[in-house]
Amino acid sequence: MATVQHGKMDKAMDGLLSRQNYLVTQANDLARSFGNLTTFEHKVLDYCFSFVKAEDTSEHTYTAHMLDIIHHLGLNTSGKNYQRVGEAFRALNTKTAIYLRTYKNGKKGIVMTSLFDYIEVIEDGKVEFQFSKKVAPYVFELKQNFYSFKLSELSGVRSKYTLTLLKLWNANSIGKLKKATIKGSLEEWESWFLGSDDDGKPRKWSAGRFKQRVLAVSMEELGERYPKTIFYLTTEKTGRKVTGYTLDITPVETAVPL
Repeated sequence: MATVQHGKMDKAMDGLLSRQNYLVTQANDLARSFGNLTTFEHKVLDYCFSFVKAEDTSEHTYTAHMLDIIHHLGLNTSGKNYQRVGEAFRALNTKTAIYLRTYKNGKKGIVMTSLFDYIEVIEDGKVEFQFSKKVAPYVFELKQNFYSFKLSELSGVRSKYTLTLLKLWNANSIGKLKKATIKGSLEEWESWFLGSDDDGKPRKWSAGRFKQRVLAVSMEELGERYPKTIFYLTTEKTGRKVTGYTLDITPVETAVPL
């Protein structure tokens, strides 16, 4: 009887993980976890990550100012843009679900949490935030080992898909933007770039649409920004059905952003 119950629990846990592709087991998984953010939301999140320092702890409170964010993004200081930044923080609070695997007394579990412990927006334009204590160690490791971009690099990117691919490239290379291979099933690629809907269900596109609208667009823009880099995409198939992609990225020499 216990074996049957254990099997049912395993299926229940697998079902939870299949609804949202936010399982984090190592730091660079965070680079794959926010496919449902818009380009603007990505850039506000990048701004938040830029505050992290090597000596920070999970108790650290960060303070940003809406006016600084508006200027960083090249926007004018209208009330509409203040509202836009505020809405971006609201979206970061609701769209950054994180699932963490746990093991206690030899038993598997899942912690359902989010990237932020809290975000407080104050009427003078100040924004205070803390990262979730469960997720903070991954944030710190991500910033230290993988997230080595200058904000100016990220703010100039046009497409959210290019931002995602840029982060995946960095997370999968040894050192910043070196040679890398990114490989995954079609479902994994879609989760990295498209995320999930409001019910937590993974967004699905046809393979042709995904390749044209996501991969081609992001590789083209990265090719413009890093012209001394070769992007070689291999489509994995079973028969005629597309099952996944392998992207090999090879800098011919150190690529300097335009």
